Order: sequence, then structure tokens, then C-alpha cells
Amino acid sequence: MNDKINTFLNSGLLDKYLVGQTTASETLEVEHYISKYKEVEKAYELLQDKLELSAQLYTVKAPKLVLDNVLNQIKNEEQPVVKLQPKKWYSFAIAASVAALLFAGSATFLFNQNKTLSEENQIIADEIFDLRNDIADNNDKLNALLDQFKQLNNPETEKYVLKGNKRAKNLKTVAYINSIEKTSMIDVVSLPTLPDNQVYQIWAELQDRMVSLGTLSQADRRLQQIPYTEDALGLSISVEPKGGSQVRSNDTPVAEISLKIND
Repeated sequence: MNDKINTFLNSGLLDKYLVGQTTASETLEVEHYISKYKEVEKAYELLQDKLELSAQLYTVKAPKLVLDNVLNQIKNEEQPVVKLQPKKWYSFAIAASVAALLFAGSATFLFNQNKTLSEENQIIADEIFDLRNDIADNNDKLNALLDQFKQLNNPETEKYVLKGNKRAKNLKTVAYINSIEKTSMIDVVSLPTLPDNQVYQIWAELQDRMVSLGTLSQADRRLQQIPYTEDALGLSISVEPKGGSQVRSNDTPVAEISLKIND
């Protein structure tokens, strides 16, 4: 292949001719080379085959109804049908291919946008769900607090203040007991500091035994429910080993009070 043919093939004129973009002078030049040089003719045929394959891959077939309507319209107008040159047909094929590629790109963009929006919507939905859970938790706490205030304001609720003796001068707790509603609450006002291996424990005194109602700590400085004990004669607070005890120690309690007995 000589330099002249190489220069022509690298000029891009053959591609322009194939899609109908050459000027009149360029068209004459291209057709001269195709007719004169076998190498150029083969290159032109190869380009035609590639373009046809591309058109077949991306061209969308028109519905048969549309084709029938077009043919009927041509027959009715009695106009001569002009046969398109191959290179013109390929121009339309390229246009269809470009349109198909643009549509595919747009579809991909829209799909990605929709996916992003879906993910953002899911994040918002999760946040709303968490917010609803927080609201529900706060409502539960508020309802529990309202129940406690109702118990405190109930005229049947008795108030008992337990103050520490010499062993725990700053100890102060307030017990609220309602024998009608069978409820008991305690408010830890202050507790003297104990060694790490000891805790305060509250007891209900019955006729024949002591019943543990749980341990107390500075962290419990809030109004809280404690087990209601039927027929309790009194309440007492003792110092026990860390973790609490099943039986109250024999030491004198640091605070105690007798309860009213309903006849």
C-alpha cells in the first residue's frame, strides 16, 4: 500500500462519505479512490459492514401497524418511491444508534437518581422510626411519672420519713405506702458514703421475719417503686455486704420506722 493511499485512508474522508457528510469535491475524490484502488474499496466495504452491524444492534424495530400506515399513505399519494443510496441509509442508522445510546444513558442516569432518592427516603424513614420510638419511650416515662404523682396525691397514701441514727446522720429517705391500692414507693433524699464493699438495704418488718425490699444507692436518688408487703409492721434500713443479703444483719439498723396498722 503506497503512501498516497495511506494518507487518504487516514484523512477520514471515507468515514465522512459513508455518513453523507462530504462536500461535492470531497465526494468526487472519495469515489475516484474507491473505483481506482482495491485497498480503498475493501476499506469502504468493511466500514459499511461495521456500520450495518451497529445499526442492527441499536435500531428499534417499528411496529407493523406504523409500517402499514406508511405504505398505505405512499400508495394513496401515488408518489414515486425514491430509493435511498446506501450511504444515506447508514446516516439514518447512525442517528438511530446515537438516539438509542442517549436513551440508554438517560435511563441509567434516572435509575441512579431514583436509587439515590430511595436510599435517602429510607434514611428519613429510619430517622422517623427512631423518633417515634423516642417519643413512645418518653410517653411511657411520662405516664409512669403521672401514676407516681397520682399515688402521692391519693388521700389513702401514707408518708413515712426514715432518718438515719448516729451511724448515718445524713441518711434520709421517704416512703409512700398505700394499703388500699397495694403500692409502695421510696424517695432516696440522701445517703452517707459507704465503703465499696458495703451497701444500704431496706427491709419490711413482719410479725415473724424481715423481708428484703432491695438495696439503695446514691444512683437511686429518685422516686421509685418498691415491693408492697402485706401486714408490714415497720421499715428499716441496714448496712449489708455488697450485693445485699438474704437475712438482715444483727447490727442495729441505721434507720427505722413503725407503720400504721389499719384495723
